[in-house]
Amino acid sequence: MGLDRTAVVTAALELLDEAGLDKLTMRKVAERLGVRLNTVYWHASSKPRLLELMADTMLVGCADAPLPDSWDDRACTLAHRYRAALLSRRDGARVVAGTYVAEEHTLRFADALTGAFLSGGHSATEAGWRTWSLVYFTLGLTQEEQAAQGIGGMEPLLRAATAGRFPALAAVAGHFGDFEHRFRHGVGLIVRGREASA
Repeated sequence: MGLDRTAVVTAALELLDEAGLDKLTMRKVAERLGVRLNTVYWHASSKPRLLELMADTMLVGCADAPLPDSWDDRACTLAHRYRAALLSRRDGARVVAGTYVAEEHTLRFADALTGAFLSGGHSATEAGWRTWSLVYFTLGLTQEEQAAQGIGGMEPLLRAATAGRFPALAAVAGHFGDFEHRFRHGVGLIVRGREASA
């Protein structure tokens, strides 16, 4: 059976989990598959293209049924699925953030999320902007969450935010919450607005 694109992407995702994004190379993918480098390039013309395919594969199933009937619950569910997909792979958020994917699973997810906002009575402009806001917020927070795993989390910031030098930060530092709390609050703000989120 000949090598196909799925096998190349699968091998790349396995290497990503093992070594991280910085050590992922086309050559290592070829070595993992036991093929020549040009064979990998046949299926993914460059590393950026490979990352696009990896990013799209990570979102398989994110837009699948069942989804809640109410537009706001649907948008929140999709956001949580998106974060879970990013967290399912080492450096997953960095992979997705560095791409501009126009592939099936990414477009299905974006269509479902935008459709949720349209169902909520938002204009096309507002639905588009809320979709972008939710995607960017999730990507940014998840990148920080994955990076924090290797640097001791929030402890350095909490130690540095002393009342004498940074009074505003010190006043709220005890309320930062963990990444899960921050994510839920941010999603609530973007989807439902401040009052509902609170």
